[in-house]
Amino acid sequence: MQQVKGKRREGGTFFKGAAWIAVGGFLSKLIGALYRIPLTNFIGGYGMGLYQLVYPLYTLLLTVSATGIPSAISKLTAERVGAGLPLRPFMRTCLRLFAYIGGAGTVLMSALALPLSLAQGAPEALGGYLTLAPSVLLVSVLSVFRGYMQGKNDMFPTAASEILEQVVKVGIGLPFAYLFRGEPVRAVTLLLLAVTVAEGAALLFTWLYAKKKHPCLLLETSQKVKAGHILKTSLPVTASAALLPLSGLIDSVLIVRLLLTHTEEAVGLYGLFTGGAVTLVNLPVSVCYGLAAASVPAVATAKTPEEKRKKMRFALLSTLAVSLPCAVGLFVLAGTAQRLIFPSLGTREGRILVDLVRIFSVSAVTLSCTQTLSACLTASGKPLYATLSMGIAVAVKTLLNCFLVGNPRLSVYGAAIATNIGYTVAFLLDLYYNIKVTKSRKTKDG
Repeated sequence: MQQVKGKRREGGTFFKGAAWIAVGGFLSKLIGALYRIPLTNFIGGYGMGLYQLVYPLYTLLLTVSATGIPSAISKLTAERVGAGLPLRPFMRTCLRLFAYIGGAGTVLMSALALPLSLAQGAPEALGGYLTLAPSVLLVSVLSVFRGYMQGKNDMFPTAASEILEQVVKVGIGLPFAYLFRGEPVRAVTLLLLAVTVAEGAALLFTWLYAKKKHPCLLLETSQKVKAGHILKTSLPVTASAALLPLSGLIDSVLIVRLLLTHTEEAVGLYGLFTGGAVTLVNLPVSVCYGLAAASVPAVATAKTPEEKRKKMRFALLSTLAVSLPCAVGLFVLAGTAQRLIFPSLGTREGRILVDLVRIFSVSAVTLSCTQTLSACLTASGKPLYATLSMGIAVAVKTLLNCFLVGNPRLSVYGAAIATNIGYTVAFLLDLYYNIKVTKSRKTKDG
C-alpha cells in the first residue's frame, strides 16, 4: 500500500510540474499568437517578414547561451538535492559562467548585425538586431534560475515568467506598432526593443521569486563548484538545442534566396511560414514542453534502470496523447485559426497560410516527441545521442530545402515538407537511441 501511495505521489508531482510548464507555455504562445492579429494589421506582411528575419541569429545565440541551460541545470540540481550537496556554490558558479557566455552572445549579435542583414538582402533589419541583442544576456541568466527551480520540481516560476514576458512584450510593443504603423522598419526596431524589456522584467520576477521561495540560495558556504563540471553536462545539451536555430539561421538566408529565383514575394512568403505556420504549430509543441521539462528530474532521480525505463515510456506516451489530437485539430481547423489569428491577410495569403499549417501539422507530433525523448536522453546522461540525431535531421532538412524550395511548383510549401521530414528523422533516431540506452542498461543489469 505504501508503495502504491509513493507511485501516486511521484506521478502527481510529475503531472503537477508538467501542468505548470504546459499552461505557462501554452498561454505565452497563445498570447504571442493573438499578438500577431493586430501586429499584422499594423505592420503588414513586409513588416512581419522583417521581424522574422532578425530571429534566426537571435535564437541561435540564445540557444548557445541559454536554451540548453534549464535541462542541464535541472539535472545537476536534482542530483545535488538527492546527494544532499549545497546548492549556493553551484548556483553562484552557474550564474557567473552563463552571464559571461550570454554577454559574449550579446556582443557577437551586435557585431554580426550589419553583415548578416546585408546577406539577407534586408539592410533595414540592422536596428532590430541591435535592439534585440541585450536579450541574449538577460535570457542566459534567466535560464539558470529556471533550470535550478525545475530541478527542485518547482515549475511555477518558469510558467509565470513566460507569461510575464508575453504580457510586457505585448503591452509595450503594440503601442509602438500602432504609432509607427506607416513606418514598418521603425516599428519592427521598437517591437524588438520591447522583447528586450520583457526579458528584463521576467528576469527580475524570477530572481525575486527565487530569493523568497528558495532561501537555501542565500546560505553561505566555503565549498566551490568547478565550471568545467557544469559545462560537461550543459555543452552537449546546448549543442543539440543549437542545431534547430542554426538551421533556422541558414533557412533565413537559403529559403529567401531560393524563393527570390521565382517570386518577388520572398520575404512575405518566408514570414507566412515562420511567423504564421510555425507559430500555430508551436502552440501544441509548447504544451508538450512541460512533459519534457518534468521528465528530466524524474528520470535523473530514478533509483533503478527499470524505473528509468518506465518513466521514459510514460513521458513519451503522455506526449503522444497530447500532441496527436492537437495535430489533427490543426489540420482540420487551419482555416478557422487563420481567420481568427491572422484576419488581415488577403485571400491569397490566407490560403497559402492554411495550406502551410495543414502540411506542417505533422510536426506538432514529431517535434513534441523529439523534445521529450531528447530530455530523457539528457537525464540518462546521453545528451550526445540527441545532438547526433538532430544534426542528421538538420542536414536532411537543409538538403531537401535546396531541392524543394527552388521549385516554383512547390515554392514555400517545399520548406514545410523539408521541415516535416527533418523532424521525423530526429524523432525516429531519438527513439532508437532511447531504446539502445534502455537495452544497454538492461544488459548491464542482467
